[in-house]
Amino acid sequence: MESDARFNILKNFFGYTTFRPGQEAVIDAVLAGRDTLAVMPTGAGKSLCYQIPALLLPGMTVVISPLISLMKDQVQALREAGCQAAFLNSSLSAAEYGGTMERIFRGEVKLLYIAPERLQKTDVSFFADGGTVPLVVIDEAHCVSQWGHDFRPGYLQIADFIRGIKPRPVAAAFTATATLEVREDIERLLKLKEPFSITTGFDRPNLYFEVQKPRNRKQALLECLEKRKDSSGIVYCATRKAVEEVHELLVREGFSAVRYHAGLDDAERRANQDDFIYDRKTVMVATNAFGMGIDKSSVGFVIHYNMPKNIESYYQEAGRAGRDGAPADCILLYHGQDVQINKYLITHSEEGETANPALQAHNLELLRQMTFYATVNGCLRQRLLSYFGEQAPVYCGHCSNCLTAFREVDITLEARKIISCVYRLRQRGRSFGKTMIIDILRGSKNEKIRRFGLVNLSTWGIMAETSSQRIRTILDFLIEEGCLIQEGDEYPVVGVGRAEDVLREERRLMMKLPEERKESKPADLNAGARVTQAAFGLASFDNALFAKLRELRKELAEKEGVPAYIVFSDASLRDICRKKPVSLTRFAAVHGVGSVKLEKYGEVFVDCIREHVGDER
Repeated sequence: MESDARFNILKNFFGYTTFRPGQEAVIDAVLAGRDTLAVMPTGAGKSLCYQIPALLLPGMTVVISPLISLMKDQVQALREAGCQAAFLNSSLSAAEYGGTMERIFRGEVKLLYIAPERLQKTDVSFFADGGTVPLVVIDEAHCVSQWGHDFRPGYLQIADFIRGIKPRPVAAAFTATATLEVREDIERLLKLKEPFSITTGFDRPNLYFEVQKPRNRKQALLECLEKRKDSSGIVYCATRKAVEEVHELLVREGFSAVRYHAGLDDAERRANQDDFIYDRKTVMVATNAFGMGIDKSSVGFVIHYNMPKNIESYYQEAGRAGRDGAPADCILLYHGQDVQINKYLITHSEEGETANPALQAHNLELLRQMTFYATVNGCLRQRLLSYFGEQAPVYCGHCSNCLTAFREVDITLEARKIISCVYRLRQRGRSFGKTMIIDILRGSKNEKIRRFGLVNLSTWGIMAETSSQRIRTILDFLIEEGCLIQEGDEYPVVGVGRAEDVLREERRLMMKLPEERKESKPADLNAGARVTQAAFGLASFDNALFAKLRELRKELAEKEGVPAYIVFSDASLRDICRKKPVSLTRFAAVHGVGSVKLEKYGEVFVDCIREHVGDER
């Protein structure tokens, strides 16, 4: 296939003039008839890697996708660009389903999106036989692996489905987050034949990563959202109860928020999702049931109110921010209690971990890695990338740790006090969790401490002048170093580990600690945004024109009945603001403007730009 054909489709259908890293290689491999496994971060343009081949190959490409919302978004965007696309899922009425099948049989569909669970249905198997399907795409391919973070049993049927198509089509698997173990599972379970394999890198330079350890998590969340009132974002919570509490809080405080979790009925979930997608509401409060496959490109922040169970989940959820390449914030509000909640969810899972000790142990180890990310003092980006096996500098300059002043301090004396406290408790036959140990060290006289007579403990109150946060940070460090250990899953307690040399003063412990801020000077929540804006050249951005373009886009989207980003992404609007094209010829050079959208929207947008430029004069 000539390269001109690929570039013509890239420009005429999708409005882009260059390929992103890895896209061209994947497209060439698929067009050459090779099975493919591509690991590309969210926002790297995975969809184009199979959509362009689908438009060039004869027949109909089948795209296996895990969620109805993803199918709907992808098909809307493709139709808006002038592509023949359709989906089959439970959201269709009998008449709509029949109409789609008729279009398929008439050869009027180039890309068909379908859920894995529907592959075994007779009607689907029927049209997939006879050489009309040259390519089968498996999106979110990590769902095939039980070691991944979104295992879907339906994905295990995909290999049989592909084998049943004659002649066998090319199989192309795509995912944004997969460790080496999961990548090997994908290749084996999907029975990919000598696949072309590519990992373009996991880094998302436009994302700012931050971990906060607030004393009052609700107040910290409100402060984060207040700083981002003009942006659309997602707040992830670990449980349905937390979603309800946070949603109620945000609505009470005047934020435009909706909720999403598996306990809501289907109608409310769909309505709330649409309110968020169509920008009628700006904040989505949700469990991890929301998000996979959501194509909304203008998400400006993702805040994790609770820590997820593993880094794969965190990186995929955080990666829903800034899909259009714009600066975006990924903030984790960490609390030690999150670890216990996640341990409980893992050990009481309905997904088989309890019945599978190896899987449970695996997931507990993943939780340990996630906890290390939340408590580490080094570069957050480096920690994320190294988890996925990617080399990264120890300083990125664009995460909260890199932007925080750290100093290396000798914590030997404080460590001895903490270890001694745990040791003295064990001498009395007692063992407690972190919070209780901190209370003892700080000299609390709460009811539990009085009841157990711990006021008389030799280590009671010996760190009364040390903040709870500092003690907890050192406690976490001592556990990570093995000087202390945590025992028990549901109600973990702290025990003494390999600490004899520390207690005997034969070993010094050095630790990097952040400079403590004065209470009157809270953390600058805009620091990351400013760094990113400077890096992306947005410091002198024409905000007035951007606001006008967004309003125009909203009107057109409402008229078309599609989400605003389907008309044009924020990335396209920003490119318009930079170029200010006052003719259709110049407008055609804007990022994301293909021939169909040029004809459909060009004139009205150019008129808006001309009016704005005239007003400036």
